[in-house]
Amino acid sequence: MKRKLISVCLMMLGGALASTGVNAQSTEDGIAQYREMLEMGGNPAELTEMEGEDLWFEERGPKNASLEQCDLGQGPGEIENAYAQMPRYFEDADKVMDLESRLLYCMDTIQGLDPEEQADKAISGGSDYASEMEALVAYVVAASRGVEIAVPQEHDKEKAAYERGEQIFFMRGGPYDFSCSSCHAVTGQRIRLQDLPNLNEAELAQRAYSSWPAYRVSQGSLRTMQWRLKDCFRQQRMPVLKYASQASVDLTTFLAVNANGGTMDAPALKR
Repeated sequence: MKRKLISVCLMMLGGALASTGVNAQSTEDGIAQYREMLEMGGNPAELTEMEGEDLWFEERGPKNASLEQCDLGQGPGEIENAYAQMPRYFEDADKVMDLESRLLYCMDTIQGLDPEEQADKAISGGSDYASEMEALVAYVVAASRGVEIAVPQEHDKEKAAYERGEQIFFMRGGPYDFSCSSCHAVTGQRIRLQDLPNLNEAELAQRAYSSWPAYRVSQGSLRTMQWRLKDCFRQQRMPVLKYASQASVDLTTFLAVNANGGTMDAPALKR
């Protein structure tokens, strides 16, 4: 039913765009109007957020425990502002973690759930509803909406994660000799109708990073930052980026620190 409703909305949207003469406008104006009309109908990510809230408080796993003791950097069970300050160093794990790797850690240590099994099903398929991980991410991320991004760079391991992430961002490879920077280190680039923000420029990095995770209307699913990075690697024809791997956390750290000073606006709504 949800997917049928989305399809109907898209058809109505297409008709509305045609009736307003978007084809006669500039590409930028047309895309801006498209996004504005999408937002008028509300964001389906709110439903995923509610699912995540239920999961956060549900007692699960071999230890029959909820995630209320999960520390995301603000204290056990505190989610306010947490995402806006991640990735960060966690002393109990002695490593830098993003939200998704930290949730896997809490599922393991608090609930007794196998982190590998949870990682394997963390990204929902094209015809599935949101995974448990996607729902939890939506719930936590929403608690940072409107908050300034302030990812720390105080601990030595936080600084090292940023440096490794920067190296990954500029590393060229694969059959097309691509890197993240091939698309995201030049201002004004676009692929088809998709803007490719220069993630080395503070304002553009803030605008891009602050809108992820996001509900993708074309897929009918909420997509997390781990999914975004994995899909970028796929498009580069690079080796598969392992979910919640150190490399993925390092790259996220680089992007997040570059976006410091921006304001979180996620989960956002995208085409």
